[in-house]
Amino acid sequence: MHLSLQHQYIDRESGEVRTEQLIGDRMVRLLYTGARENAPIFFRLATSSWSTALLGYLNFDFPLRSAGNFMAQCGIDPTECLVPPDRLDTPRKVFERQIRYWECRPLPEGPGTIVCPADARVLVGSFAETSSLFLKEKFFSFEELLGGRREWLRAFTGGDFAIFRLTPDKYHYNHLPVSGRVVDCYEVDGTYHSCNPTAVVTVATPYSKNKRVVTVIDTDVPRGSCVGLVAMVEVVALMIGEIAPCYSAHRYDAPQPPEPGMFVEKGQPKSLFRPGSSTDVLLFQKGRVRFADDLLRNLEHPTATSRFTRGFERPLVETDVTVRSLLAHAIAG
Repeated sequence: MHLSLQHQYIDRESGEVRTEQLIGDRMVRLLYTGARENAPIFFRLATSSWSTALLGYLNFDFPLRSAGNFMAQCGIDPTECLVPPDRLDTPRKVFERQIRYWECRPLPEGPGTIVCPADARVLVGSFAETSSLFLKEKFFSFEELLGGRREWLRAFTGGDFAIFRLTPDKYHYNHLPVSGRVVDCYEVDGTYHSCNPTAVVTVATPYSKNKRVVTVIDTDVPRGSCVGLVAMVEVVALMIGEIAPCYSAHRYDAPQPPEPGMFVEKGQPKSLFRPGSSTDVLLFQKGRVRFADDLLRNLEHPTATSRFTRGFERPLVETDVTVRSLLAHAIAG
């Protein structure tokens, strides 16, 4: 399979096709083709927690000559940041920046909306074989993803999902897609595969092999989003060694880990990826949500070139979205 072609996505705001500048793409392709096949011991070492910590230090903790230039190269708007650019003097500080999301990432108006948990590139799909969005065992194994917990497997069977791929330059806080009460929160151990598109199509179901945190939220509660149970799965990746829990009910104040019994508000910060590229997966129960029309339409964009389309042999074009923007609507019961 030839996967050195360009990878394109749809810019949601303009509707234009954009080409992604894949960071470290040559290294990832060498790692996931040559090394994976010919040097399996080296490949396992490269996708271990030890390697992730070392690469994270080498790539993110040395001082920058000019934070302003670095942010410009990454396409980061410094006016969104809470602190002046000259205080963001390492790549790690830039990638872990806090922003005035209450001003620059407004929530959509109207009841019954579910929002995107991150600045990311999103694909949507369904576990239902009767759905046109049916997609099985490509990005993750459904049973593996939830750590084998039967209660949650039963709850989400036949439901829908959305996958958010964060690139290294993105804002690294995850925000809550819904309001509701946390009913479960647990960690599943695993490896640290890259979420570069080449790595994703080369390694079968990588997201359910990586280390991850699963949070299940009941939204059918007073002041909840009324879309049933929602699972938010935060997945580490190469050079992402930590998912730091930091729920805040107001801006970034008084951060605390989400725990069972806690009511959490849609759009508020939940956790921080430290740093690199990584992935969020949202699971919804059957028949409870309808994805936004533009996200569905963009999946089959006729001219965009996608490595996912080539690798999985079906149209799979991502849309670039911002955190707290519209993902889906609740379906009235």
